[in-house]
Amino acid sequence: MTPTSAPPGPAAPPPAMADLPGVIDVEASGFGRGSYPIEVGFVLPDGATVCTLVKPPPHWTHWDGQAESLHGLTRELLDQHGRAPRDVAVLLNQHLAGTVIYCDSWAHDYAWLAVLFEEAGMAPAFRLRHLHELLSDADAAEWDQACADARVALSVGRHRASTDARVLQLALGRLRQRRRVEAS
Repeated sequence: MTPTSAPPGPAAPPPAMADLPGVIDVEASGFGRGSYPIEVGFVLPDGATVCTLVKPPPHWTHWDGQAESLHGLTRELLDQHGRAPRDVAVLLNQHLAGTVIYCDSWAHDYAWLAVLFEEAGMAPAFRLRHLHELLSDADAAEWDQACADARVALSVGRHRASTDARVLQLALGRLRQRRRVEAS
């Protein structure tokens, strides 16, 4: 599978969404020790998305059936359609060089991206930050519901990397828009 770029829709995001950061998400073989990235997806501030499967090298052996039930990706699918870790690392650096990109599960996503870049023999050309740094206390209190609402609005079922990144970006945008309305 090659990376896909979804059309960003309108030429520019609506004004309320224009100041949104890029968001990345990583699906993995499982959680904890020995797990590794199997899909990486991100959405840029302009709404463009990129998503790619990662073909696990032979020494990446950990596999958790519960994680598979969440994302629906099989080891066989990754072997057939995934890209080598180095190719994925190059892709990420090409699109994200010099930027700060946000994720919602910093500890996991950081660890999985570290595994990917270590395997590739490269360093990331971007900085990964926790999305919650961008939330006010009021936003943090509403975050889970905002994400659930965004998931419904986007008709999202299964957890997939670029779709989850889009959900996170939309949730943040809606919270920011609500705060702007409340302030005016």
